Amino acid sequence: MTTTAEVPTDRRDPATDQRKPPGVLAPQYRALTIGMVALITLVAFEALAVTTAMPTVAQALDGLPLYALAFGGPLASGVVAMVVSGTWSDLKGPARPLWHGTGWFLAGLVIAGLAPSMEILVAGRIIQGFGGGLLTVALYVVVGHLYPAELRPKIFAAFATGWVVPSLVGPAIAGLIVEHASWRIVFLAVPAMAIPAALVMRPGLAHAGTVTDRPGQKLWGKRALWAIAAAVGVGMLSYGGQQHGVLQVALLVVGLAGVAGFAPKLLPRGTFRLAHGLPSVIALRGLVAAAGFGAEVFLPLMLTRERGLSPAFAGMVLTVSALSWTSASWYRGRPRQPFSHAVFLQAGMISIVLGIATATLTLSPQVPVLVGVLGWGLTGLGMGTVFPTVSVLILEYSSLEEQGANSSALSLSDSLATATVLAIGGSLFAAIEPHWPIPAYLTAFGLPAVLALVGVVAARRTAQ
Repeated sequence: MTTTAEVPTDRRDPATDQRKPPGVLAPQYRALTIGMVALITLVAFEALAVTTAMPTVAQALDGLPLYALAFGGPLASGVVAMVVSGTWSDLKGPARPLWHGTGWFLAGLVIAGLAPSMEILVAGRIIQGFGGGLLTVALYVVVGHLYPAELRPKIFAAFATGWVVPSLVGPAIAGLIVEHASWRIVFLAVPAMAIPAALVMRPGLAHAGTVTDRPGQKLWGKRALWAIAAAVGVGMLSYGGQQHGVLQVALLVVGLAGVAGFAPKLLPRGTFRLAHGLPSVIALRGLVAAAGFGAEVFLPLMLTRERGLSPAFAGMVLTVSALSWTSASWYRGRPRQPFSHAVFLQAGMISIVLGIATATLTLSPQVPVLVGVLGWGLTGLGMGTVFPTVSVLILEYSSLEEQGANSSALSLSDSLATATVLAIGGSLFAAIEPHWPIPAYLTAFGLPAVLALVGVVAARRTAQ
């Protein structure tokens, strides 16, 4: 038996009601929209700011040996949380995992910000990652429960902007804070702003209470155990990717075995063979994330070391990509799109392939750096097209009772694919670069480009 709480009365079928639907900032949605976007923006800012501040943190706490774990730990705990949040949202509605996730996320930040040692900071980061996994999936389910289908492209475009805007200013602000104040502010400032953002959402979440009677399904059942096993694999990949020699090989092999063995149990059947419909949508999310972010981490390094650019100028290349990402997301949020979702997804993945290939050309001194800048702008266009589109499709292909599980699978595909590609790509680059720099970069960009090409195929299969 399934009972669903009352939802706003403006959820109309556009085919039978020609009145213009309210926007995401209409009175009945305004507080919820502002609160969710603000929360996502703060989560994104924290992620980018911590990346900037972590070298200083590791030096201040004498914790360089735990540097990799400070990033791999929250990634691994987030994998477990995504599975738990999906099941929890389907059983009890998204409000509880959202509030718990916000609480765990903020508690982890406070622990990290006050940490007297690197060990405690890593513990805080793991708690923070668990909270982030809970709230990220829950937010997707909130959209599915409370926003009509015609508004979902707009809210997901706003979510994308919430991630992109911090990428423009987050690293610079964090750098100034670390340089002129204290690295602890990077962790402690976010809770002070996130609490009001979360409280703004509280009235709107009152409508998101779905209770589903599913005999035999438990919050900490088999899926949670599989997620823990996959998370261990992710942690080994993240940590092993920054080691050397036999230890690196052993950690990568065991980590890959853990991910390959348990990821298929957490994703819909057919995801790895790109079955039509929902499986290809979920596979595409992993492919686009791994392709875009897997190439992005090497681009500033290549521009500074091989082309002699300053770090500030190399960072501007990422800014161009962020702006094109925002523009594409804004366009996808507009009504009355001229093409089907599958066509936009294919175009987006082709744009990413062309962007990576064009940026790679700047390895040659004869190619102007401007070519690489424009090329990476193509990658941003592709990312901004694909991300909000797959978010819309995941809810379109899910019944109300499946939105938690499928949103969880979408986020898991992203995290697992990105962690795997970064570990493999980083390890290959570190092994090749000291001897053959150009082949090392070609390998680093080539792997994401191949994944983007596979994504073109997956995009064609997303239609049911």
